Amino acid sequence: MKSLVAIAATATVLAAPVLADDHMMPMVEASDQSVANGVVSAERIVAPANGWMVVHRTDADMAPGPVVGYAPIREGETADVAAILTEAVEPGDMLMLMVHGEDGGMSTGIFEYTLGASEDGPVRLDGNLVMTVITAQ
Repeated sequence: MKSLVAIAATATVLAAPVLADDHMMPMVEASDQSVANGVVSAERIVAPANGWMVVHRTDADMAPGPVVGYAPIREGETADVAAILTEAVEPGDMLMLMVHGEDGGMSTGIFEYTLGASEDGPVRLDGNLVMTVITAQ
C-alpha cells in the first residue's frame, strides 16, 4: 500500500508542471463589447514574451486586416488589457484581437508592425495565430 501511495504522490508531483504549462498556453480571451468609448478590451491574455495586443479589422473570411489599435502586454498572464482605437469602429464591425511579439524592430517598446511585416509580428502556436474575434456592439 505504501508503494501505491508513493507512486501516486510521485505522479502527482511530476504532472503538476505539465498542468501549469497547459494553463499558460498563449491565448486571448475577449467578448463582444461596446467600443463607443473608443477602447477595446481583452479580459485575459497569455503571451510567451513581452509584446502587444493588436486589434485588426476582420470580416467573415477571418483574415487579419488593418490595425486599428494596440496595447503593450507582458510575458505571462495579463488581465484587462485595453487598447485605444486609432479610428472609428462601428457596431457590427468584427475585430481580431491578436498577440504580437516585440521582435525584429528597430526599437524596444515601440510598436513597429505594419500589415504583412515581420517587425513586432504575430505570435503563432502550432502554426495558428494566437487571437480571438469579437463583434463591436
